[in-house]
Amino acid sequence: MLGTLNKVMDYIEEHLSEELTAEDIARTSGIGDYHFRTVFYYLSGGISLSEYIRGRRLSQAGMALVQGESVTDVAYAYGYQSLDGFTRAFTAFSGMLPSEVRKKGVSKAYPKLSFKITVEGGERMDYRIEEKPACKIAGVSRRVPMQFEGVNNAIVELAKSITEEQRKEMHCLQNIEPYHVLNASYEADAKFMKEEGYLTHMIGVLTTKEDISEQLEWVALPASLWAVFPSEGAFPRVLQQTMASIYAHWLPSSDFELLELPSFSWSDIEGNTAKSEIWIPVKKRETKMH
Repeated sequence: MLGTLNKVMDYIEEHLSEELTAEDIARTSGIGDYHFRTVFYYLSGGISLSEYIRGRRLSQAGMALVQGESVTDVAYAYGYQSLDGFTRAFTAFSGMLPSEVRKKGVSKAYPKLSFKITVEGGERMDYRIEEKPACKIAGVSRRVPMQFEGVNNAIVELAKSITEEQRKEMHCLQNIEPYHVLNASYEADAKFMKEEGYLTHMIGVLTTKEDISEQLEWVALPASLWAVFPSEGAFPRVLQQTMASIYAHWLPSSDFELLELPSFSWSDIEGNTAKSEIWIPVKKRETKMH
């Protein structure tokens, strides 16, 4: 997987002056588009793929301006359809107007990324693979801001909004492991192709039952494999650190590929600590490059 990521970085570098689509990049990587973009986001420390491509283009545009090329030629060479659009983007990126960079011969650099896995501390990451039949997550949901550290207050408010009637129905519906109240996340804005936004968060239970009332929402899950990661420690930090390690370390070095389905977790909380599990939908990855 790391070799694939670095080959895609080379491909992006070779085509910075051309239109780069998600389909082109997925075809080059030979793996799923959603899997690639999600792993890239975590490995790069929270940079979206589109943000990276934009930064590299503007960095190269700055080099061209320093070398004396005209602002108009550089703007069109790096895919901008108008001079105004290029000027706004470049100024936001570098803090200087393109004409100033050309005159002063100084610009801001945005280096090319390369990836490697560094093993720190020798810590073992336990996991298991489980196969689940088709089922549903039934519960209540809300669009919430994407947040990777600390307590997400929008999720806290969602939990507080659950009525006693909704809790009772969820309890009656629950008929498949894990027998816990789940926190599921899906439908992230632009599928990590931009650096901020919202996702749908559902608090609910797993069920194979069909008779779900209108007071609950549900999302279908097809039969699939799940990678399950247990953790124990300070809440919510240990859960968030485990999630980051899954995407930044386990997925790139595993034989599995992420499916574009909701992932979910459960936590038994006592005081400030929790015993938790994170469930990630996966499939066996084909290693052949296209």
